[in-house]
Parts: sequence; structure tokens; C-alpha cells
Amino acid sequence: MDNAISAAALNAELEGLEQRLWLLRGRAQRHVEDRSAERDRIAELERFLALAPEAQQVLEDLARTLFGAILDEIEENLTHAVREILGQDRSVTSLREIKGNRLNVHFQIEQDGKAEDILHGQGGSVCNILSVGLRLIALSRLDPAAHRPFLVLDEQDCWLKPELVPRLMKLIAQIAAKLDLQVLVITHHPVDLFAAHVERIYALSPSREHGVRVALLRDVGAGGAGASANGAAPANAARGERDEAADEAAAAGRAQDASGTDGLDGPDRPDGPDRRGGAGEDA
Repeated sequence: MDNAISAAALNAELEGLEQRLWLLRGRAQRHVEDRSAERDRIAELERFLALAPEAQQVLEDLARTLFGAILDEIEENLTHAVREILGQDRSVTSLREIKGNRLNVHFQIEQDGKAEDILHGQGGSVCNILSVGLRLIALSRLDPAAHRPFLVLDEQDCWLKPELVPRLMKLIAQIAAKLDLQVLVITHHPVDLFAAHVERIYALSPSREHGVRVALLRDVGAGGAGASANGAAPANAARGERDEAADEAAAAGRAQDASGTDGLDGPDRPDGPDRRGGAGEDA
């Protein structure tokens, strides 16, 4: 009897061990399959990563191609501006390279086949011209529905010789009219250097007692060529010597003028907005 019970117990234990063995074999097979799948996945990732340098090179070439035409046009326009204003046979070129997955552009001047750094080799006049040109180009590429076509140029003629100022102002006026931009130019040069190329001229008069006063000297749009307010002749606007306190007041007035008040166009102006620009002159 005991032997029969022992045999039955052993058979039951044997069946349990066989079932466990089959379960372990199934698990082992799944682990083998999972390992094989992971090995295939790793191999696929390695093949993908091996394409990264080639893909990056293709993307860089594509970026150069896409932006190359734009930069070529910018170079052409800036070269025209430099030659038109300075009257010199110089060319604006750009060095293009990819850094940190971004296209970096460095502009330089070429003359007689030699490249010169704009900041260190050309002085401020070229910087003035290129700065104006790049700002106008950038503004022209913005969505007019989301950005007002308005640009403030604060003493962008500061490094130009007086005889070159009319050329700069003429070029700005032409570009503004072509692109339908409104440009406010702030300058310390005499009025007669730019009066022929602007529609309105305002004078900022600093005063310790009354702050900064804004006077309309000339409004071509309202009164025809040569029209001026308060009987002032635009070509002979008075310019006085200013001390440091007056300079500070003038700076505050320029900031106020650029903000769209005291002389800028707006919905409350009877003559409406002026898209082509004017100039502010510190008296």
C-alpha cells in the first residue's frame, strides 16, 4: 500500500517537473527570440547612425543651396549700395559655413582681389551702409500682415563724410518707396544734406525748462516741395552748440520720436500714415 502511494506521488511530482521544464523551455525560447530581435534592432540603429555624417553633409549642402541664392542677391544689393554711395570699386562678399547645425554668414569687403575685414579694415562708413542695407533687407522679408513696415535709423550716417550723406539718403528713399516702407532717420547733419530726399523734416529742440520740443520744418506731402512750418527754411535750419545736459534731453526726444509720438504718423494724423519716411534733425 505504501509502495503504491509512493509511486503515485512520484509520478505526480514527475509530471509537475515535466510541466515546469516545458514552461522554462518556453521562457528560454522567448528570451532567445527577444535577444535576437534586440540584436537586429541594434544593427538597424547602427546602420542608421552610420548615415548621420552623410545626411548632415546633405543637409548642409541643401542649406547652402537654399540660402545661397538669397545671399548672392544680398551681396549684389550691398555691393551696389557701397559703390553708389562711396563711389569706389569695392564688392561685398560673404563667407558661409555651418556651425552647430546653423548657417553662419560673415560679410567682408573685397577690393582689387583682396579681402578686408569690414570692422577693422574699412572704418565706419562701410559699416553704416551695410547696417542700413541689412536692416532694409530684413524688414522687406517680414510678413507685412504681422509686422508694421516701419524702420528707425538712428544716426546711421554718423561715419559718412558730409558729401556722401545725400547719396545715402537718396538710396534709402528709393528703397523705401520701392518696398513701401516707412523710414524715420535721425541725424545730426545739416538739413540741406538730406532735404531733397525726404517728405517730412522734424527738428528736436532740447530745453531744460520745457523738455524736448518737436517742430515740423518741412512737409512735402502737405504743402509741396519746400513747404515748411513756422516760416523756417529747411535748407537753413538753425543748429546750435549743445552742452551735455541738452544732449541728454535730445536723446530722450529721439527716443520719444521713434516710439511713434510727437511727429510720427498715426490714426489721429489728418494726413494719414507716410510710408516713405522723414528725417529728424536735432536743432
